Amino acid sequence: MITKSPFGRTGHNSSRVIFGGAALFRIEWGQAWAEALLTSVLDAGVNHLDTAASYGDSEVMMGPWLAASVDGVKNRDRVFLASKTGERNGAAARAELERSLERLQTDRLDLIQLHNLVEDEEWEQAHSPGGVLEAMITARDEGLVAHIGVTGHGVRIAGMHLRSLAAFDYDSVLLPYNTLMLDNPAYRHDVDALLGQCLERSVAVQTIKSIARRRWVDGDSDVDEQRSWYQPLRDAGAIERALAVVLSNDQLFVNTSSDARLMTEMLDACAALCASAPESGQIPAPDPDAIRRDIETYSMAALFDGADLERI
Repeated sequence: MITKSPFGRTGHNSSRVIFGGAALFRIEWGQAWAEALLTSVLDAGVNHLDTAASYGDSEVMMGPWLAASVDGVKNRDRVFLASKTGERNGAAARAELERSLERLQTDRLDLIQLHNLVEDEEWEQAHSPGGVLEAMITARDEGLVAHIGVTGHGVRIAGMHLRSLAAFDYDSVLLPYNTLMLDNPAYRHDVDALLGQCLERSVAVQTIKSIARRRWVDGDSDVDEQRSWYQPLRDAGAIERALAVVLSNDQLFVNTSSDARLMTEMLDACAALCASAPESGQIPAPDPDAIRRDIETYSMAALFDGADLERI
C-alpha cells in the first residue's frame, strides 16, 4: 500500500503519490474508462487528486465520479481535491474557479493553485490588487477553497517559488524534480533553498516530471498516441528507480504522469518502494550508477534548459 504523509500544514494526510488529472485530458477516451481509472487509483491507496481548469476535459470527467457514492460515502469526501487556475486577473480567476467547481460537481476545493506562475509580468499581476491571489483569498474566506498553492515548470520556477513564498504564505508548491533537472547547478541551488524554506514553514512540496525521458523526437514515438507533451519512461525498472529519486526524500510528493497507460507501473513501483522502507519509513535512494545507466540507455535529456527549451 502507498504510504501517507502530512500534506504540509493543511491537516490532511495525503498519499505520497498524487493522481495527476491531466491523465483525463480527452473525453473521447471514455467516461466509463475514466471512472474505472479513478476507482483503481483510490483502491491502490491514492487519496489526493490534482487537476486544472486547463487540463482539457479532466474536470468534466472527474465530476460524475466525485459525485458518486460508495457505501453511503461520496467519493468527493474520500479524497483531497486540488485544481488550478491559469488566470492572472482576479475576476477572470474567480469565474474560472466557479466553472471548475461546477464541472467537478462539488461546492469546495481543498486546494486551488496558481498555475505555472513563472513569468515576471504575470507574477506581478497575480500579486497586485485585483489579481488572482486576492481573488483566491476571498474565495478561501468564503469557504470555496481551503488552501492556496502555486505551481510551475522550467529551471526558473524554484527561484520564482521562493519569490512567491516571500510575498504570500502559500500552502503548497509544485515543480519538476528528477536527476537531469537537478544536474543543472543553478536549478539545484534554488531547489535546495526552496526545500529548506518549505520544511521550515510546513509548505507541501509536489513534484512533476519524475519519469520524464525527454521531449518527443520526430519519428521516434514509442506509442500510437502521445498522451503527454514529453516522452515518459516505459520500462518498469527505470520507472521505479526514477520514482525512488523523488520518494527517497520524505519531504516530497510525486504526481503521476499524464499518460494513464503507465498508471499501473507507477502505482506498483510506488507501492514496492513504500514496502521497501525500513521501520524509519525512509525509502532508500536508488543506486546512482543505475540512474546514470538509465540516462544512457534511454537517451534521456532534460526537458528544460533555461534557454530554447525553457517553455512547454
